Amino acid sequence: MNRVTAIAPDAQRVQIVLSHEGNPRQADTAKRVEITVIAGRTVVRAEASSADEFSALDMALDKLTLRLRRTRDRRKDHRRGYTNPVPVDMGVVEPEPTVEPVEEPNNSPADAVATDLGPGESVEVQVGDTPIVIRRKLHVAEPMTIDEALYEMELIGHDFFLFVNKETGRPSVVYHRHGWSYGVFEIDTPENVKK
Repeated sequence: MNRVTAIAPDAQRVQIVLSHEGNPRQADTAKRVEITVIAGRTVVRAEASSADEFSALDMALDKLTLRLRRTRDRRKDHRRGYTNPVPVDMGVVEPEPTVEPVEEPNNSPADAVATDLGPGESVEVQVGDTPIVIRRKLHVAEPMTIDEALYEMELIGHDFFLFVNKETGRPSVVYHRHGWSYGVFEIDTPENVKK
């Protein structure tokens, strides 16, 4: 924990989750450690898997330290007015809100969409008697550039990120392709296409 507080002195909370994979075929990655650090509005997460929990913890701490350093360095560079290319191995996410599953018989996928949610809230709806569960979450999106969206995507460790493009005003999705390349989907309505 000294490594975390040295790099992120404003860390308010550190959460460590240990989990075990029961499948004997996954013995080499049976122990999984996920570490989340909440520092102000920034949430940094790293996870690692190994055959034993101590090596998984060491690997996760190494990843977390690297991500915290990159986040700190990016913050310093932005204060000076410098811009860096987007680092690839970041892991910052918004804290997951508690999810309350809605269990109603004969739910359809449309029921998950019809539920009113507040910002940051989420709901899960099971579809009938099937194992399918649809999770819906309301994400408040501020307009940002593609570079900022790529940065956010890498911080949360996902393969995609939904945002509002600052240049076009359209809802857009950046996604990770193979290698070091990225893609962008922009959504447009038929009314705007006709204009």
